[in-house]
Amino acid sequence: MFSESFEKTITSEEVERWRYPRFFTENIGETVVITGSDAAHITKVLRMKRGDLAVICDGNGTDMLCRILTASDGAAEFEILDRRPSEGEPTVYLRLFQCMPKSDKMDFIVQKAVELGAAEVIPVISKRCVSRPDRKSAEKKRERWQRIADEAAKQCGRGRLPEVGGMIGFDEAVRSFDGSDTCGIIFYECGGKRLGEIVSGSQRKIDVFIGSEGGFEEAEVGLAGKAGIVPATLGTRILRCETAPVAAIAVLMNLTNNM
Repeated sequence: MFSESFEKTITSEEVERWRYPRFFTENIGETVVITGSDAAHITKVLRMKRGDLAVICDGNGTDMLCRILTASDGAAEFEILDRRPSEGEPTVYLRLFQCMPKSDKMDFIVQKAVELGAAEVIPVISKRCVSRPDRKSAEKKRERWQRIADEAAKQCGRGRLPEVGGMIGFDEAVRSFDGSDTCGIIFYECGGKRLGEIVSGSQRKIDVFIGSEGGFEEAEVGLAGKAGIVPATLGTRILRCETAPVAAIAVLMNLTNNM
């Protein structure tokens, strides 16, 4: 039991907002335990102490309003005050197949894609990609991108941790498309359908293909088309490769009633 000096009154307004630091963990029983770097962040950076509140997510779409019981650099234990389905997860499962851009543009793309609701980001090597990291370098990049995705998910209130996949070739990306229940879209600077003609509010799975700085070759668009992936346009202006996924995902989330 808590002492009278420790007890805090949690008002309905506070519970409704749930605007507290967010963490993910699978260590959930009668209490919730946060370990590792997140525990150090709780104590050293946020300087949280006994009685402070946090939102803990199980990674499967459930948020828990929790109150801290004990905290050290190695672990923080919370009691569970309330549970509810996460409101930060969209109803559509969107995979972004992003062809590798130059420099560190992928950092920005991963962060913004996760904030907007993407469930997966898969780096792709297409014919016009200038950036072609070797296997060892690609894995290091993937690990960094996953960390960026995790932090973005915490910041924006997601209920699941989106996954950054391993780097694959364009042909393999096309083969992974399942047209039986998924809407496939490839953005092509030479034209295509408007998104409103392709996607409806009832759509639950979308695969999005976006090129690197040089866009896609006509043959690649043809290959995607044979698999049932529809060429689409984002308008008459040519967007940068780091702008296109942000614009596309935002529009798609709006069309599926997730914005």
